[in-house]
Amino acid sequence: MAPGTIDIIGAALFAIAIAHTFSTKLFERLAHARPAHAGLWHLLGEVEVVFGFWALVLVLCMFALQGRDGAIAYLDGRNFTEPLFVFVIMVIAATRPILQTTAAAVGLLARALPLPGSMGPYIVILAVVPLLGSFITEPAAMTLGALILARRIFAAGISPRLQYATLGVLFVNVSIGGTLTPFAAPPVLMVAAKWHWDTAFMLSHIGWKAAAAVLFNAVAAALLFARELRRLDDPSDGIGPGEVKEEAVPAALVLVHLLFLAGVVVFSHHSAVFMGLFLFFLGVAHAYERHQDRLMLREGLMVAFFLAGLVVLGGRQQWWLQEALMSMSSSAVYYGATALTAVTDNAALTYLGSLVEGLSDDFKYALVTGAVTGGGLTVIANAPNPAGMALLKRYFGDGCVSPLGLLLGALPPTVVAILAFRLL
Repeated sequence: MAPGTIDIIGAALFAIAIAHTFSTKLFERLAHARPAHAGLWHLLGEVEVVFGFWALVLVLCMFALQGRDGAIAYLDGRNFTEPLFVFVIMVIAATRPILQTTAAAVGLLARALPLPGSMGPYIVILAVVPLLGSFITEPAAMTLGALILARRIFAAGISPRLQYATLGVLFVNVSIGGTLTPFAAPPVLMVAAKWHWDTAFMLSHIGWKAAAAVLFNAVAAALLFARELRRLDDPSDGIGPGEVKEEAVPAALVLVHLLFLAGVVVFSHHSAVFMGLFLFFLGVAHAYERHQDRLMLREGLMVAFFLAGLVVLGGRQQWWLQEALMSMSSSAVYYGATALTAVTDNAALTYLGSLVEGLSDDFKYALVTGAVTGGGLTVIANAPNPAGMALLKRYFGDGCVSPLGLLLGALPPTVVAILAFRLL
């Protein structure tokens, strides 16, 4: 595929956007050094803004070079269902009824583990919640996992090493933990129908290996930081340090919220339906405000903006991504997909693979497992990552997560996933 001028500009802006994600702390420093424009520097220092900002630059270039009709036609041809879905599922999953119910279930399972301090809850959150992503979708699992970790672990003032290790394990486990079914993980969903991968296939070929890696990563992280986790009190009631115990949400209202969550998941590929359900949900949430915390509308919109920017910029990367993937053998594509996932959304890789006819079964397996394996290495590697970043970043130094710190924290669990998918 010969690239056009806009394709080359798109690739250059994509590279700049990636570099920008590694430079957010620089903009935060500029905000303090140059207070006259502090608001602008703070904005550019938000990871969630990066891809949306550079997507805007790309659209302006398209207006200049292709005219109004060309730019609008390109935007109309992009699919923004996933950003909208992540926004909706984040807001609903983060409500008090859903969070309180999930936290209670985590506490119940944690009490069954005879472990001191917060080791039990830590293992359950990082092992069980990511696997729920195979049923309630990965963005919902990421939202719940990040919020419960925030309350039970991060709010206690843990060390930076434990912060980055936990974030890395969470991102990797959510990425691979959605592979028990063919409908919850975007990289799998992109190919499941065309390649006839049903739930039985996913469980027998990929899912059980992912589950083994998820459990190993959670236990290994807990043992590695056992001394620090043992010192953290286990808030068995789900209330973190300095928090006031909340009034129990009525069972009927919990059921209503679970039905909204289930409806959004079932119709996750039909934006007109799940957005309609979301509007009804907002009405219910307003009617029962005493049983709600602040709805995470701002956080959800910021994450959706990030993903929408990725959709716009990513649409101009096919010319080099497909060439890179299809030039690899079935044995090399696994590692190639793992590496490429770190610099682009993993669903984009598997989608490009689905366009090619006559791929061997080994190539298909390697492409999909490689795409999910690398899903925790960077914030852009997997669609739910920006949600986890948005919910946990305030606990890190300067309220900002270091991309290098995330990479180093995610490398060990990524190696475990590699061993699971290649050797088991």
